[in-house]
Amino acid sequence: MSDPKSRRGAPQSPRRPQSSRPAGESTENASGNIGSSSNTRAAVQTPTGFFALGVSARVDAGLAAAGFAAPFAIQTEAIPVALTGQDLCGRARTGSGKTLAFGVPIIERVTQKASPRKPRGVVLVPTRELAVQVTDVLAPIAVHCGVQVVAIYGGAAREKQVEQLARGVEVIIATPLRLIDLMKTGEADLSEVEVIVLDEADRMADEGFMPQVEWVLRHVTKEHQTMLFSATLDGQVATLVKRYMKTPNEVSIDAPTDTVGTMRHLFLGVHHMDKNRVIAAMARAGGQTVVFCDTKRACDKVSDDLASLGEKVSALHGDMAQGARERSLRKFAQRELNILVCTDVAARGIDIDDVSIVVHYVPPLEVKTYLHRSGRTARAGKDGWAVTLAEYNQHTTCRIIQRGLRLEAQAPIEVFSNDKRLADLSSFF
Repeated sequence: MSDPKSRRGAPQSPRRPQSSRPAGESTENASGNIGSSSNTRAAVQTPTGFFALGVSARVDAGLAAAGFAAPFAIQTEAIPVALTGQDLCGRARTGSGKTLAFGVPIIERVTQKASPRKPRGVVLVPTRELAVQVTDVLAPIAVHCGVQVVAIYGGAAREKQVEQLARGVEVIIATPLRLIDLMKTGEADLSEVEVIVLDEADRMADEGFMPQVEWVLRHVTKEHQTMLFSATLDGQVATLVKRYMKTPNEVSIDAPTDTVGTMRHLFLGVHHMDKNRVIAAMARAGGQTVVFCDTKRACDKVSDDLASLGEKVSALHGDMAQGARERSLRKFAQRELNILVCTDVAARGIDIDDVSIVVHYVPPLEVKTYLHRSGRTARAGKDGWAVTLAEYNQHTTCRIIQRGLRLEAQAPIEVFSNDKRLADLSSFF
């Protein structure tokens, strides 16, 4: 039996070995994880729960060494199918453990060493943060199996990434633009790829990356397996499936609008001048808090205002240097900060299981945006709150969100920052 504190197959990683850290990351950064605890998780006994899914003893030992004891639902459904080599479409809510659902089959199926510049497995992701975090999850398992996993993304030292590829890397976790840049200069060659994964495919569609994704897929010329994971399988994602996948098996454990079962939704009516004090009151009592703003300017202003109130806070948005973004995430994960104020660059890039509260600074205009942001809390079976702050003229948007989530329609609850209920959000119900 495994230690009762051991992890199930959640997308949270132990400290990655220095040899597998993403290109361009400094030695200082390598000492801690982005989006996870810096403490190494204890190994568990073999066989783990993954062994019953058809995982080999070799990979099962890697999972055990990394502290993964039992699979989540999406992993239980997807891994046996993926191990057969069939194309696979996986749909599951954010935070459900999709990383191991595709990562375990890749490590299992990539058995030959890579030639220089010719990886055998590719995972495409929409953001730099997600590239780092997927690498954090898979590298400790892969290195135990003799497979090297490297993150390839913009904002990091290109020369280091070129050097790693030239030495031979079995699996790369890449953002589309940096990968295309390396392919066009001949420093990356996908002709030997056996498995390709599109992670957060709907997010890549939302951000306009579909032409780049298709360009990459057209350059995977060897007979290969394609896996696609997404919160939804409609629109441009459905077109992608039709064009580039061969009779894929679909694994869906949730409806597209489902959220994690332990997430609670709270809509609060606030005054514009009191918003930041309301956030501070919730964060002081409620734990690690992520605030989502619509613009970089708003993100910086809210962060500055919260800092002036005495909160340990940092902004996180696309205008920040990559190193600064990584430091903010690491400090938040290690609880040196209690509030992170983000734009949507982080809506799918934060992989921290201990976020207690997600705050929507203004009500999102689309239910999909609400789900992407809210999915940063209530992860890995833990409870969490999705709190929407609405001013007097934003109540209609709240009702639209409530209808989309199939929640009971009700007006936001009016509060001020001195409301004692903010110290215990469950008291609102």
